[in-house]
Amino acid sequence: MFRATFSLVVLLSLVSCNYKNIEVDMIVHNAKVYTVDEQFSIVEAFAIKDGKIVELGAERAIMNKYKSENVIDAKKQFVYPGFIDAHCHFLYYGLGLTSADLVGTTSWNDVLERMQIYSLGTDEPFLYGVGWDQNDWEEEEFPDNTRLNELFPDRSVVLRRIDGHAVIANDFALKMANIEAGQIVEGGIVETKEGKLTGILVDNAVDLISKVYPLKNDKDIRKGLLEAQKNCFEVGLTTLDDAGLDRSDIELIDAMQKEGSLKMRVYAMIADHPDNLDYYFANGPVKTDRLNVRSVKVYADGALGSRGASLLKPYSDKPEEWGFLLASFDHYDSIAASCYENGFQLNTHCIGDSANRYLTDVYAKVLGGTNDKRWRIEHAQIVSEIDIQKFKDFSIIPSIQPTHATSDMYWAEERLGKDRMDEAYPYQSLLKANGLVALGTDFPVEDIHPLKTFYAAVARKDLKGYPEGAFLPEQKLSRKEALKGMTIWAALANFEETEKGSLEVGKFADFVILEQDLMSIDEIQIPEIKIMATYVNGEVVYKRK
Repeated sequence: MFRATFSLVVLLSLVSCNYKNIEVDMIVHNAKVYTVDEQFSIVEAFAIKDGKIVELGAERAIMNKYKSENVIDAKKQFVYPGFIDAHCHFLYYGLGLTSADLVGTTSWNDVLERMQIYSLGTDEPFLYGVGWDQNDWEEEEFPDNTRLNELFPDRSVVLRRIDGHAVIANDFALKMANIEAGQIVEGGIVETKEGKLTGILVDNAVDLISKVYPLKNDKDIRKGLLEAQKNCFEVGLTTLDDAGLDRSDIELIDAMQKEGSLKMRVYAMIADHPDNLDYYFANGPVKTDRLNVRSVKVYADGALGSRGASLLKPYSDKPEEWGFLLASFDHYDSIAASCYENGFQLNTHCIGDSANRYLTDVYAKVLGGTNDKRWRIEHAQIVSEIDIQKFKDFSIIPSIQPTHATSDMYWAEERLGKDRMDEAYPYQSLLKANGLVALGTDFPVEDIHPLKTFYAAVARKDLKGYPEGAFLPEQKLSRKEALKGMTIWAALANFEETEKGSLEVGKFADFVILEQDLMSIDEIQIPEIKIMATYVNGEVVYKRK
């Protein structure tokens, strides 16, 4: 009996030794890990090998089974899948970091003062600024370029509105671009008053000056992307959906990822331009571990703030304006058919209720019914109740930006009138129709921070807690819904749910560690939660000092 017992002890000891001998690259333990798997499981630890998760479970189970030279003690802090921004402008944001920053300006004079200061630090003949928003000023109308001409009579200046749908340029730049008073542009406006250019260009008219003045060269783009990446990692972002890139931009991102300088994962939407479409339709999608190119970004209309959003009824504060579509009906029909035939996802910017109605009808004609094509409507800001049903009937994914609602809430009713507010920023209604929503920021139009996205989705308030009862509170998302929207649902909207979006065996080890619990902390404190570390592929890309 003693001999048998002794043998059993020896055998268990040997098994135990072998059990602990599994070598991995990293172990994360002593944590509360929100896996965001199908069961929304919570575990205490997980092991990583070759950039992927090999097992998750209880603290002792993982610590007893695996060993590593890189053991991360999370100190009872909170781990989530790496955050995905389902709609942003990563490259554009990076370019903005190398230009004059006009975000938060309080008046046109404030813009001019910043440009004067910026101009003293550069001898470039072309001055570029990004981020002004007349809705933040006491006088909420577009400025004209009279003072800009006086300050910069022989130097080109182009200043882009925060949403990218309008610019103001000085006469020197307008002349160099051969832009004339009264010029007609389909899907755009060259603003002219009393026979003179004001400098304001809206929507497609912006391209008239962009073609003449390419914003930056490859060196500047590289610098901007690396600075943008640094900022994004600091707030816990590990995948970015860049909504509208040219082939040259995509190939530069691919090169930087392959050389190792750009570690951010990018879901690149192809900009709607014949050269881009001809190339990718002929050559097919591109997929690496860090780059995914299988979608096309199209603009249906402009922005509500610049009254370019296409509405079914006139603007309440300017009854002579309805907004407009940015291309012909034939163009939308053609590109939808081409995307379908060539196996590319179609993602269309739709702000106004008219744009949402027309494009969901275009989608419906091509898709024919429920499907797994995962075509997306980007923004879906004002959607009639009868059109929301089409998101369900044709499996259309709403790709929404919760901070747009809380940024626009101060003036949205002026644009739309009280009656249309029931159909504005209808995030919960879209979720109920489709079963999922993908959440993003549209940065640099909004702040890059995903916790502000989360807060806006669940609170529908600004950072000061206004309004007390929330903005259109019936359209709030729950915390669980918001977390899914910026992780697994965003991954699904990218056809990437088998490799990211949740912490599960076989998926990339992309995760973020937060100091406090996003799912239980007081609502108003959510945006202040500290990001302690961000990991991509099991590699630390940001660690709080």
